[in-house]
Amino acid sequence: SPSIEIIELLRERGAKVAYNDPFFKQTHKQREHDLRMKSTPLTPASVKGFDCVLIATDHSSYDYQWIVDHAQLVVDTRNATAGCKRVARKVVKA
Repeated sequence: SPSIEIIELLRERGAKVAYNDPFFKQTHKQREHDLRMKSTPLTPASVKGFDCVLIATDHSSYDYQWIVDHAQLVVDTRNATAGCKRVARKVVKA
């Protein structure tokens, strides 16, 4: 999964990483990856506490406007925030 590879790359560079996925509540050891994490609930406090929120998968269950409203910075790799307002200073398209 590209998301797992991104998490591993960020951790290798010293980043503290959390993830949220409505379909995968925790990760397990795989043949190529030994990443064991639990999905972090998205709350106003947790999202505000992140330096950056990275959107690596566009799930229809997310309220992307809510994420933009609560995040300090959003890196959007899926154009998920295309319909959101107040994104000029918070969202980076990647």
